[in-house]
Amino acid sequence: MGEEKKDGHKMEMADSAGGNEGSKVYVVFLTCFATIGGLLFGYDTGIVSGALLLIQEDFDLETIWKESIVSATIGAAALFALIAGFLVDKLGRKPVIMIASFVFTVGAIVMAVSPTDMKGVLLLGRLIVGAGIGFASMSVPVYVAEAAPSHIRGALVTLNQLFITIGILVSSLVAGAFSTDKENGWRYMLGLAGIPAVIQFFGFFFLPESPRWLVGKGSMDRARKALQKIRGLDNVEAELKEIESSLEEEREYSQYNICETLSKMLTTQPVRRALILGCTLQLFQQLCGINTVIYYSASILRMSGFPSEMAIWLACIPNAVNFLCTFIGIYAVEKAGRRILTLLSFVGIIIALIILGVGFYLAEQNSPPVSIVEAIDGNVTGMDCRFISTCNKCTLEDKCGFCWQDNNETKSGSCLWVDDKFKERYAMLPGNTTGDLRCSKADFDGPKSYHWANDYCPTDYGWMSVLGLALFVIAFAPGLGPNPWTINSEIYPLWARGTGTSLATAVNWLANLVVSMTFLTLLETITRYGTFFLFCGISFLGMCILFFILPETKDRTLEEVEELFMSESYKRKHKTPEKYGTSNGAYDKSGETPENSKL
Repeated sequence: MGEEKKDGHKMEMADSAGGNEGSKVYVVFLTCFATIGGLLFGYDTGIVSGALLLIQEDFDLETIWKESIVSATIGAAALFALIAGFLVDKLGRKPVIMIASFVFTVGAIVMAVSPTDMKGVLLLGRLIVGAGIGFASMSVPVYVAEAAPSHIRGALVTLNQLFITIGILVSSLVAGAFSTDKENGWRYMLGLAGIPAVIQFFGFFFLPESPRWLVGKGSMDRARKALQKIRGLDNVEAELKEIESSLEEEREYSQYNICETLSKMLTTQPVRRALILGCTLQLFQQLCGINTVIYYSASILRMSGFPSEMAIWLACIPNAVNFLCTFIGIYAVEKAGRRILTLLSFVGIIIALIILGVGFYLAEQNSPPVSIVEAIDGNVTGMDCRFISTCNKCTLEDKCGFCWQDNNETKSGSCLWVDDKFKERYAMLPGNTTGDLRCSKADFDGPKSYHWANDYCPTDYGWMSVLGLALFVIAFAPGLGPNPWTINSEIYPLWARGTGTSLATAVNWLANLVVSMTFLTLLETITRYGTFFLFCGISFLGMCILFFILPETKDRTLEEVEELFMSESYKRKHKTPEKYGTSNGAYDKSGETPENSKL
């Protein structure tokens, strides 16, 4: 009998070894199909950076509309991420990912066909895409984590974050490729997101549902078949039993509704401290200004003195650096530790923001003068652009633009009116005058010895913006990018983990929305350099706060992490030898101690 058991065990090990390679290939294939959702997430948030420069021409957008088109996606994503949290449990992980693919496709089509006289349609398309992002951001990581074998789960879940950065990089390359098409370039940029979404939608017809979700719904036969397909093995009973046991344990921790859990978290000192830390990390991850780099990098570079086409291509630099530095974060998070990486990340971000702020300050202080006041026929009513003193003041006016000759901007500058429809293309004089002005439409149809800009000035300090943006993502990607998510997954006891992570994520989305919705307004109200100095001050504040409240959680067990948030008086009052050593440190499985059992 003993020999039979040994032989059976050997056969099971052999089956496992034999199916391991096939299993790994299939799981990687499944993960890549799922993380197309992450790719679309990155693409649709990143593509607006380049597309916005062309959209504002065709739609003649005011600042509030530009901010709305950018931030509508974020607001919708936050809302639909909450809805997706309910749907992934109710419908399953696979259907929600397919819903996300369908929504992405619809949103891409709506944006691509938006009439230029109906900017509300474009806004609707951005809202639809935001819904797709919300569904994908919630369902894809869960599906991958539940399908992956434990020994490669971390790497495969991280693949979703990597695909997000790939999506952002691809979006900047696509934007650059279509930047010369002034009429329809933005339509291609926004519409191409529908292609990978369609591929994902039809591909998922042939992929299995999450075995863990099926077990939770009592569909053991379907769960067995799904697990056999994913693992490439016939004998998966041991893993099925492990899933059942894990779900049973989770049910024990889910005996309270969200209000009761939140009340417990706020009245339990170490958990309250952990929640404050988790939300603070997510808050400053966004308030440092990272998404101004993602959403507005091309606009920032154009304001730095680069023409639209060049600004769109230059935006590839910070996006490529973001992608490459993500690998540094994946490697360093377990080597250097969470605390040191996060604090060093803040130092790098502060330096980058100072470079950006100083670059814009120097550009403004050394703005080319309006040295030629050109005569025109007829009367001028309203703003007379000709008598504005500098390029910077000229281009800050919606109705004015700056004209200058090659390599002679300090002595050849004129401030003239812009055409209402083609602001970035040529100057248009008031009335019916054609005259001999150097930046008239006729000159632009011939040899271009003169240049025209309606929202930037020629400057010798544009390189500082490129450097600042690149340094920003070099500092952000390995530290403040992944660490708030990693730390939030480690600092809560099991009974509070879902609620704590959800609250911290909500803070992240809300801060993201605030930054994206106010950035352009800040540029106009407190100046361009003032805006980056503001982000610098906020980042310095965040670094100081986290220096005092962020412990190192690397290589610590759940019990040890909980103890990090306990005050000495709390330890003396609550921690007992009988309780310590459970999966919740000072708590039993309900999260209660004798003293707080009535909470």
